[in-house]
Amino acid sequence: MGKVLMKGNEAIGEAAIRAGCLNYFAYPITPQSEIAEYLSRRMPEVGGMFLQGESEVAVSYMIFGATACGSRAFTTSSSPGISLMSEGISYMAAAQCPAVIVNIMRGGPGLGGILPAQADYFQATKGGGHGDYRLIVLAPASIQEAVEMVMTAFPLAEKYRNPVMILGDGMIGQMMEPVEFPDHLKTEPLNNDKWATSGMDTRKSDKNNIIKTLFLESKPLEDLNIFLKAKFDRIRREEVRYESYNTDSDYKTLIVSYGTMSRVCRTVVDNLKEEGIEVGMIRPRTLFPFPGKAIRQAAEKDTCKNVLSVEMSMGQMVEDVQLCVQGKRPVRWYGRCGGDIPTPEEIIDVIKSL
Repeated sequence: MGKVLMKGNEAIGEAAIRAGCLNYFAYPITPQSEIAEYLSRRMPEVGGMFLQGESEVAVSYMIFGATACGSRAFTTSSSPGISLMSEGISYMAAAQCPAVIVNIMRGGPGLGGILPAQADYFQATKGGGHGDYRLIVLAPASIQEAVEMVMTAFPLAEKYRNPVMILGDGMIGQMMEPVEFPDHLKTEPLNNDKWATSGMDTRKSDKNNIIKTLFLESKPLEDLNIFLKAKFDRIRREEVRYESYNTDSDYKTLIVSYGTMSRVCRTVVDNLKEEGIEVGMIRPRTLFPFPGKAIRQAAEKDTCKNVLSVEMSMGQMVEDVQLCVQGKRPVRWYGRCGGDIPTPEEIIDVIKSL
């Protein structure tokens, strides 16, 4: 199958099927409801399961149950819906269940609005639920990248036995672009027979694997947290992904931006280059693990005088940028929220004022 023109939400649903996931549970919420609409038709065509839960809370535990049994399962939602799933996501992280969760962000806080935003950065990267846990968080900048990230999210979740979140915004869900579904990204579930619960069916396993998150004594719970931290540290070492743009130039300003906002910033870099002003950019493709080392090294370049975090929020990722730059350069933020998207002209004015 070659390239096809698809809406982002529909491409995300098709990507999960092409990745080998045939279990989808969800509850509709704009701006990602088309994923459920699309998969309600497609899943029966491929022998898969689509089930709409009575709420996002219920959906999170459907995913918990399916992944605990070793099946590939995923869900999609948007900002307030992810908040309702947070308890279940914490349970899945504690039980080491490899779920895949797609958040097509809308404006907040509260009910907010259905226009695109990036205000769920804290929620996704700092652990939206309770306890010491982290999600692997991937941030696509195009529909093609969203497709590839969805397809790679399942084996990535299984490799670390940890939930993976795809963090996009309303534009990723609603716009249309040509996409293709790489055959080599279709994979089989990884080693789920070694850990997944087998219940009383001894045909599946010679032992009854137990999936649980309750520990009534302090030592086993502390041991679990120590084990999880070691896993998260390994993820930090091995799974950092980012894109450098124009960082081989003698730039005075370094932009850090992710998702579709980074596409606007790429235009900024190109337009300023035509004026003889060099600007570099680091685009995190993983928000956890965060590419702090790459950003710090880019900021420490001799010609660099300023770092600018550009976001569709009131400034969330900028805190991680500040931490990794470690005071070596001034770090500033520019952004819009509520669905308004910073224009290239706005960002160019900010850079020139620096």
